Amino acid sequence: MPTIFILFGFRFLFYANDHEPIHVHVVKGKIRAKFTISPVELVENDGLKASEIKMVESVIEENVEVISEHWNKFFNNNT
Repeated sequence: MPTIFILFGFRFLFYANDHEPIHVHVVKGKIRAKFTISPVELVENDGLKASEIKMVESVIEENVEVISEHWNKFFNNNT
């Protein structure tokens, strides 16, 4: 599970066997969610509150390039 960054106690990551489209998993304890990054959209939610979803979406929107770079570097993609 490559971690991209940790912010406000939320760990932003992807799994080594993940698949496209590019997306990011967000984990904090037992709370988990999955977001696509283009567009930034909630795909799965297991415990995030509405306010946390908004905050996490904002963080992802501000870091789309960073997330994409990590994804492409890890999966050796140049798209």
